[in-house]
Amino acid sequence: MAQVPPQGSPQRPKRPIDAEKLRRKMSGGRVLGYRKVSFQEIHKDAEVLALIEGADRSLAAIGFTDHGIRHIARVSNRAMLICRELGLADRDRELSGIAGYLHDIGNCVHRQAHAQSSALIAYQILTRKKMDPLEVAIVMGAIGNHDEGIGEPISNPSAALILADKSDVLRSRVRSTTPLLTRDIHDRVNFASTDSQIAVDREGHLITLNLSIDTRVSPVMEYFEIFLGRMAMCRRAANFLNCDFSLVINGTPLL
Repeated sequence: MAQVPPQGSPQRPKRPIDAEKLRRKMSGGRVLGYRKVSFQEIHKDAEVLALIEGADRSLAAIGFTDHGIRHIARVSNRAMLICRELGLADRDRELSGIAGYLHDIGNCVHRQAHAQSSALIAYQILTRKKMDPLEVAIVMGAIGNHDEGIGEPISNPSAALILADKSDVLRSRVRSTTPLLTRDIHDRVNFASTDSQIAVDREGHLITLNLSIDTRVSPVMEYFEIFLGRMAMCRRAANFLNCDFSLVINGTPLL
C-alpha cells in the first residue's frame, strides 16, 4: 500500500540558535560579565578538592575502587590529551579537563545516578564562577553522560571524558589489602592491570587503549565480563570524534 503523504505544508527547518543574539535579548543589552573559567582554576579550587575527597570517602566506605584525586587527575589529563592529539579546539580541551575534574563529585550524594548529581553540583560551582551558561551546559552534559548505564557522547568534551574515564583500569586503584583473595571481580581485574595507556593516531583516525594484564591474577575473559559495556561506550565516543576504537591487551588486538 502506498504511503499517504502528510497533510498541510511541510515544516520549515529550524535555524540554529544564535547564542550571542539570545544573550543580548535575555540581558536587555546589558553586559552580563561571563568569563572563561580555566582548568587551572578548577584544579586548585578548595571546594572542588574537598568534594572530590568527600566523594572518594563515601565510595571507600562501600568498598569501591579509588575515585579520589589520582583517578580524577588521570581522567582530566587523559581527556585533554585526547583533545590535543586530535587537534580539537583549545576550548574543547579546557572544558574536557574541567568536566574530568568534576565528573565524580556526585558520589558524595550517592553512587546511584552519581553522573547526574555531579552535573548538578558542577552547575552550582561553575555559575558562581561566572562561566558562560553555554559552556556550563557543555560541561554538565559531558558529566551527566559519562556513566555507561545511560550515557552517550554528545560533544567533543563529552566523548573525550568517556574515553578517559573508561580507560582508567589500573592496579593502583584497588583498595583491598588482599586483592588476590577477594571475591570482587572489579578488584581482581583492576589489580591485574599493571599498565593502561591511550594512544591517539590523528592521521589514521584511531584511538587505542593498550592494557597490560597479569593473567595470573585475572584472566582476560574477566575483563570482558565487567567492561564490555564500557568498551562499547568507548567505541561510540571514538566514533563521535570521527575515529575508530581499538583495544589491545598484552600486545594482542581484541577490538
